[in-house]
Amino acid sequence: MSKPRQPRRLEDSEAEAIIRNLRVSPRKLNLVAGLIRNLPASEAVSRLTFSRRRIAHAVRKALESAIANAENNHQLDVDRLVVKHADVGRAAVMRRFHARGRGRASRVEKWFSHIRIVVSERSERAPGEEAG
Repeated sequence: MSKPRQPRRLEDSEAEAIIRNLRVSPRKLNLVAGLIRNLPASEAVSRLTFSRRRIAHAVRKALESAIANAENNHQLDVDRLVVKHADVGRAAVMRRFHARGRGRASRVEKWFSHIRIVVSERSERAPGEEAG
């Protein structure tokens, strides 16, 4: 048996939100998570708001929860937050059986997944930003 993985430690300028057991396959969830990686938090929220994928609504709720955690629990500046990590993991698999021809059956797998979103405060100004 493999050793359980230790959770990543957060720095002082980071906050996270985790959603477990989302009823979507990890491959599909990873496509949505890829839309927001390394983006400013406000732009990531707007991308998820207008995404046509079904699971984007749940990912947006997780991102907004991470932003709220950063503001309320860690006193970080919301305007300077960036999506540092959007990690997707496998969860349970429901197995069902589907009737096929000639009295046979085939297995249907219904995947679940986890998502962990970490937002971090930018330490320096991005190029092109004006001081003031």
